[in-house]
This record gives sequence, structure tokens and C-alpha cells, in this order.
Amino acid sequence: MATGATASYELRFDSGRTCLDLLATTHPEERLDSVERLRAWIAGAGLVPAGTLLAEVDQGWLSAFLELRSHIGQLVRGELEGRPADGALARVNTVAWGAPPAPCAVRAADGGLVRRLCTAPRREELLAVVARETVELLTDPAARASLRQCEGDNCPIVYLDTSRGRRRRWCSSEVCGNRERVARHRRRAALARA
Repeated sequence: MATGATASYELRFDSGRTCLDLLATTHPEERLDSVERLRAWIAGAGLVPAGTLLAEVDQGWLSAFLELRSHIGQLVRGELEGRPADGALARVNTVAWGAPPAPCAVRAADGGLVRRLCTAPRREELLAVVARETVELLTDPAARASLRQCEGDNCPIVYLDTSRGRRRRWCSSEVCGNRERVARHRRRAALARA
């Protein structure tokens, strides 16, 4: 990714659930295009406590996260569109069987307690966290009813609508919502000129 990329191409964590944030890494272009970006996503998604070293993350981790993302995408979109994706469901369920990483409390320099992981996180543990969240999301009737597909032009992002009145239309008011408002303004201006 170029250094001058716009914020819309940065990692986003605004879909309402970590599993949906993982899906959002495909748009508008591949955001998990390197091991470094995966490390940033894992930390940004809060899968590990702040400051956790992720030295073990390698190309195998990246491949596994991309594979899980694909299965979650098939499953979530299939559920939204009424097309069961049982193969993806089986894979997500299998990954969800894994145990999450074990947290422990340690004393910080100021004497207060902070959360750390007892051991370095393993790939299967972090994948299990995301897969379990997917299972919880899709089996919770209230959460599932709040799933929405962005109405932005060509935007595939799925998000959890927790807005008052459940009338949110876009994955991001600043990105897709702004594009829609600009397009509407241009259409009105063109009609006024005609």
C-alpha cells in the first residue's frame, strides 16, 4: 500500500464485530496483503492485549486468516441472502472448537493490574476467537437481525446496525455515506442546470 493512501484504505474496525471487521479487509482492495498488516489487524481488532509481541505471525498465519475470512464471508453473505453455505458453516464450526488464548493479570510499572497473555498467542487460538464470534453472531437472533449489507455503490461490507431506529444505511457515514450525498448533490445540480 502506498504511503499516501486515503483513510478509506486503512484497516477499519467499525463493523460492530471482529468477524465483520475481518470481512471488511477485502474492500476497496485487499488490506491483509502482508504479515505486517495481519499483525496490525490482530492488534487493532483487540485479539491480543496492547503490547503483545506477535513475532510468531508468519505467512502461514496470513493464509489461515484469509481462509477463515473466506469461509466467514460465504457464511454471513449466504445467511443474509437466504443461501445456506453449509460447507463454510462446517469449517467455521471446526475452527471455533479451538480454545482462546489464556489471559492473566500482571503488575504494571505503576503497580496496577493489566491483562497479558500467559503465553505467546498461537494461530489456532486467535482463529478460534474470530470463529466463535461468528457462531455467536449468527446464532443470536437479535444480533443477526441487525446485520446489514452496506447500500453504498459496489460496497460489499456487512456491518451490525446498532443505530437508534435501526436505519443505518452505510458501513461508514464518512466513506459510503459521503459518496452517496455527493452523488445526490451532483444529480440535483445537473437537474437544476437542465
